[in-house]
Amino acid sequence: MCVIVDANVAGEVFGEGGSPAGQQFFDWLNSGRGQLVVGGRLLEELEGSKNFTAWANQAIRAGRMTTLSREETEAKTRQIEHGTEHVSDDPHVLAVAQLGGARLLFTNDEGLEQDFKNKLLIDRPRGRVYHTRDIHAPNDNKEVSRTHRRLLSTTGLCRRGS
Repeated sequence: MCVIVDANVAGEVFGEGGSPAGQQFFDWLNSGRGQLVVGGRLLEELEGSKNFTAWANQAIRAGRMTTLSREETEAKTRQIEHGTEHVSDDPHVLAVAQLGGARLLFTNDEGLEQDFKNKLLIDRPRGRVYHTRDIHAPNDNKEVSRTHRRLLSTTGLCRRGS
């Protein structure tokens, strides 16, 4: 399954002492069941996260990470910025999803979540979002939930040839 990790949760996934749900995501990704897709500005943002670069070097060699062309990613980002309506300030993440086929996103950005679930932006299959914020309560819900486990067991969330 192809996945994207937004920079706003990179510390939960690649940092020390991340949330239980972030640690579960990392363990799942590190097991080889997931394929992280990165490129362009998103890759730059993630490289600023502690521990990401060391993990990424190993993940590339193990085939657990795909890096998209910077030029292609930037061109697609500009196309999204000037084209389809989007509410988030993350067209670069949407570009990675469209080019790399990732249909699972780990983010806590509500605007990006809305964009990722927008059929006009991410389709065939539709985007799904893994997050560690509880939208029904003011406090963060960082524990592993049934929804987290279900998302990580879903298959077919990678569109090849996008």
